[in-house]
Parts: sequence; structure tokens; C-alpha cells
Amino acid sequence: MNYPKKVTIGDITVRDGFQHEEKYIPTEAKLWVLEQLILSGFKHLEVSNFGNPSGMPQFKDADALFKGIRNSKKVAHLINDVSLTAITIREKAIERAIQAKLDGYGPDRILLMVSTSESHHKKNSGLPLADYWKMAEEWIPKAREAGIKVNGTVSTIWGCPIEGPTEMNKAIEFAQRWFDIGANDVEHADHDGSASPDRVYRYFSMLMDHFGKPDKQIVHFHTTRGWGLANVLAALQAGMTNYESTLGGIGGQPANFVDGVPVAGTGSYYYRDPNIVGLVSTEDMVVMMDEMEIETNLNIDKVLETGRMVERIVGRPLRSECIRTGRIPKNLSGRK
Repeated sequence: MNYPKKVTIGDITVRDGFQHEEKYIPTEAKLWVLEQLILSGFKHLEVSNFGNPSGMPQFKDADALFKGIRNSKKVAHLINDVSLTAITIREKAIERAIQAKLDGYGPDRILLMVSTSESHHKKNSGLPLADYWKMAEEWIPKAREAGIKVNGTVSTIWGCPIEGPTEMNKAIEFAQRWFDIGANDVEHADHDGSASPDRVYRYFSMLMDHFGKPDKQIVHFHTTRGWGLANVLAALQAGMTNYESTLGGIGGQPANFVDGVPVAGTGSYYYRDPNIVGLVSTEDMVVMMDEMEIETNLNIDKVLETGRMVERIVGRPLRSECIRTGRIPKNLSGRK
């Protein structure tokens, strides 16, 4: 098998992972997780969402969280080498991120998102695709002028939980459009677990044929149907080098019920059981890559330790196998 010998992994537990939780995660716990991830060696983290917290109360502490990690003494010696991202789907969120940056604590990078499925895109953003592209064209230059990098995400590449099958070629076109209007990098997302390994390999092979280098492309898989790590392997075989994941494999749609109160979220859940969704587990992916002799530049033991604590923070067993089984021994035990 041919695959890269070195990869970059961004952890997005504190934003994408916790957004799906139906109990509010305290700011202090989120900050602790961010600190531990940085101490584990992560250089790319999603911190929060600058959208309206009335519908997504998990993000009501976005400003406090950015200020907290910027001022943390535990990671003061490392923070300048870490890229902190905020999700900014619409104009007001981008404007808020720009102001936070000007005030000295805001994000290094923001994320805008389109779906190749019109209905999925409208549900996520509230705008038709054509209007959203116009909005992005207007606001990306403003963000970059403020010193903020921009990620353009493409979703529903392999299928839509609302409409069904989608056309992969359309996602390649959308990725190119993001770069054309000023995005620094592009995330390629399977937000509902529709991707199968064969189509993952086909898509990222097409992407490599189109763009050549993989350094500005980011792989984002959910493991709703249990195929997450198989899809990671397929992406590795296609030559992809940048990945995202969450501790315990948590995450998904923003919760529509938090601390006993119904909230807007993004409306009805796509699946009857909200606990079946989630991303690829950070713990399992880094252990797998370590066994494959792929360099992640992460302290894997600390990643596993942090994952165990995240289970305690959310209050239930999560989807990582390796926080229970541990790493595979590298040396003989000496036992007989």
C-alpha cells in the first residue's frame, strides 16, 4: 500500500464534538481540553462557533473561550504555533470574528461552509447556494484584511441525509471556487457518514489529479455507519495528508435540546438515535497511524489520557476503542 509517511491532524472536539451534546459543557472543561490538546502536540484546533448562540447555546461562551486559551499560562509557550479556528457560517459571525481579532483574542482562521446539496446547504446556512457564494466573495477579503485565514468547507460530497445521492464532480468544482475567491484551504467533509471507502479513494484521487498537492486539502469523516477509519485508510492511499477528528468520536449536528430545554440547533436530527452520529475518533486514528509508522508529531499517550477524561466530562462511554485497549506494545513483555 502507498500512503504518506507524515500527516497533520487537527482536533475539533471542543467545537464539532461538543456541539452535539445535549448537556452544556462548562467553559472550564472546554478550556482544559484545549490546553491538553495543545500539550499533546496539536497545532490546529477548532475552538467555537461565532454564530447566534440562542439556537446553539453550547457556543454562548465563544468569546470567553478564545480569551481563556489566549491567556492560558499552561500553553503560553506553545500558543503562537497553534492555529485556532472559529466557525462563521454567516455575515454577522464573520463580523464578530473580525472584531475579536482586532481586539486581540480572536481566531487565526474562520470556516465558511457550502454543501453540494441545495437543501442541506439551505438548512445549514439559511441561504440558497447562489446567495451564499456572493456573501463569501464579499466577506473573505474583509477577513483576510484583518489577518484571518479562511477555510472553505465542501459538504455532502458522497451523499446528503435529506436528498440522497450527490455528484462528486460538483465538489471538485466547489473546492476550486473556494480557492478562486480567496480561501486558504478547503475541507472535504462527509458530514453524515455517507462515504464508502471505494468512493473516498475515487474522490480524493480526482482531487489530487485536479490540484496536485494535498497540503491545502483537509479530510473530514464521520463514522455514522462504522466506516470512518476505513475511509481514512482510503484517503491515505489516495495521498491525503491533512485530517480532522474528535476525541471519543463525538460530534455531529448542533444539538436541538440542551440542559432540558428545546433549542433551534439546525432543526430535526437526521437520524432517530442522535448518539449514532459522530466523527472519526482521534484516539483510534492516531494509534492506527502510529502502528502504520505514519508520523503525527503527537504525544499519543497524552491523547489517550485526554480522551479518557472527555468521557468523564460528557458523562458517558464514547466511541474510542483505544482508550480502553490502549496502544499495541512495541517491545516484548518478558512474560512467559
